[in-house]
Parts: sequence; C-alpha cells; structure tokens
Amino acid sequence: MSNKTILIADDEAHVVRSLTFVLQKAGYKVSSASNGEEALNQIRQARPDIVFLDVMMPKKNGYEVCEEIKKSPELKSTHVIILTAKGQESDKEQGIKAGADEFITKPFSPMDIVTKVKNLLG
Repeated sequence: MSNKTILIADDEAHVVRSLTFVLQKAGYKVSSASNGEEALNQIRQARPDIVFLDVMMPKKNGYEVCEEIKKSPELKSTHVIILTAKGQESDKEQGIKAGADEFITKPFSPMDIVTKVKNLLG
C-alpha cells in the first residue's frame, strides 16, 4: 500500500467512483470533493500528492482551483491533473496556463489514469 494520497474533485459521482476504484486498487489513499471550494479546503488541510480537477464544477472551476494551488508557495508542488469533457486545443492551453501537470479528456481509460499517476509520482 502506498502512502501517497490523491484528491478527486468532480461533481459527477460516477467519475469519482470509477477513479476511486482504480486508484485504491493500485494502492493509493483517495478522497473526494464535489466542488471547487471544497477541493481547495481539502487541499490546504490534507496536502494530497495529486489532485484530479474537473473543469466544470460548482463554486470554483478546475482552472481556478489549479491557479490557486500553483500560486501558493506551500501547495505549488502538488501535481494537478485536469479532467474535462471538452478536448479542444484551447482547453488544453488554458489548463497548461493554469499550471496543470496533465490534461485528460473524458471518457478516459482507467489504466491510463493509473499510468499517469505512477509517472507523476515517480
């Protein structure tokens, strides 16, 4: 079992369930948030190693949360993976501009998720 922690911030319960399942199966400790403000509060308190951020969430979108993480000196080393149903190049550019480490378009392959997490955590 890994001591690495992952936060999944997404307002779609089925996405949270599927990501939680594959990541826990791979040995990671997983928590979740259903909106951007809740995600930021959890990130500040728990300091997860990786955060999955859905772009379209209530209260704060994924780009806004990502920017706040990357602006914060104590949080900027947190790896951020943006999840989105929109796969246009401009969406990817906005995610990279916000400071995201990875950008994944829904629907996604569970094995790709585990591989990306392992690559980010070394």
